[in-house]
Amino acid sequence: MSDPIVILTEEPLGPDDRVNIAKLVDGGDAPLVVLVPSNTERHLLVDFLENLSLLDIAKAFRELTAQSPDPEAERAEASETLTASLAALAGLGGGVTGEVVDGGAVAGLVAKVRALDAAQAVVVTRPHAIADTFHTDWANKAQDQLGLPVLHLYAGSGFIGDS
Repeated sequence: MSDPIVILTEEPLGPDDRVNIAKLVDGGDAPLVVLVPSNTERHLLVDFLENLSLLDIAKAFRELTAQSPDPEAERAEASETLTASLAALAGLGGGVTGEVVDGGAVAGLVAKVRALDAAQAVVVTRPHAIADTFHTDWANKAQDQLGLPVLHLYAGSGFIGDS
């Protein structure tokens, strides 16, 4: 059996993501482990600038004035994301498992990669202009901590992030 591939995602994986992961597995029997953070730990100022850069002014101000999210609601949303992602990847590699990660997303990925002695890590996010530009995205942070390449894919597309 091949080394496991650990996948961290903030978005429910779909058909395009399945194609990307299938290419990575390449018909092998590597087990896939999907991690979904219960809290994406976004920063208010970065999110505000992100929305402005995408010309989504209404969303920028809506999120600026929003209340803090309910932890139970965040965990429920993460569970739904995990369920959808596991279904999207069903039948690939040597099987697909997953879990919701409490605490930091990158810390959860690093811990799981080390615990499984995985040779590959993948981060799937939507584009984040500010974090991607300044290399403060999850993939870059994980790569710095792990010392191994971390593939950064943009959810629902064939685009690869710069990590």
